[in-house]
Amino acid sequence: MKSPTFRLSALMVSAVLALSGCTSVADIVGYDSATLNESAAKSYTQVMQQAKSKRILDTTSHTSRRIQTVFNRLKPYAEQANQTGVPFRWEMSVIKSDELNAWAMPGGKMAMYTGMVDRLKLSDDEIAAVVGHEMTHALLEHSKKAIGQQVLTGLAADIGGSLISGKAGVSSDIVGLSSNILSQYGVNMPFSRSQEREADAGGVRLMAQAGYNPQAAITVWEKMNRISDNNNTWNAITSSHPTNNARIQAIRNMLPEVMPIYERNKRGQNIPKRNS
Repeated sequence: MKSPTFRLSALMVSAVLALSGCTSVADIVGYDSATLNESAAKSYTQVMQQAKSKRILDTTSHTSRRIQTVFNRLKPYAEQANQTGVPFRWEMSVIKSDELNAWAMPGGKMAMYTGMVDRLKLSDDEIAAVVGHEMTHALLEHSKKAIGQQVLTGLAADIGGSLISGKAGVSSDIVGLSSNILSQYGVNMPFSRSQEREADAGGVRLMAQAGYNPQAAITVWEKMNRISDNNNTWNAITSSHPTNNARIQAIRNMLPEVMPIYERNKRGQNIPKRNS
């Protein structure tokens, strides 16, 4: 026999589902885009203050300058692509770490680790593939959607307290930074396969618009294969992420669409105007 608590929870879930036709579950429980982005921005500041105190916030290296240059070139196109109804305050920080990681909080607060560039020997086009991918996670509000999923399944549903845990794609180590803060915005758990495919596709479009060669998104995953080949049958069936080879094939399938965009924009013309 089901307990009264279970029946009550089921009724609450049913009520939320009935109400959520045009409104996300996260909105219903108080995590609308503006609130989520503002809270994420405050936490991002805390995390970067910690990074600075640990002397792992990189603002001067050649790698850091390259990442920031690519980020700033992509940013106008990300702003143009924002369909959330809330302007993002985009920001990129570079962390000194050998980890192969990059992430984005709600509202466009981002970080990239030097190991991603240095260990994989990424070109600027390849950096753009990584940055564009993470930008797309933020633009499509994947963390916000994960909050709604967790409310409906009863996971981490502290509705009256702190933000509900989301999902992203960064290791739990976070080079000694506050994992509690970061986990609130989904930077230590994987996104779903469909969300990863969406981020790959959106990132490829952003880089093409900014004049970065979309073929570089393929070479990023080829380099990842050499370090961590996840293409076995078990991963193909069970992993939350697409296999590297599946991602490579999906990007190849997009090339006829995005290469003409790249050819038109590779000299930096047609940069969209910033929103006033």
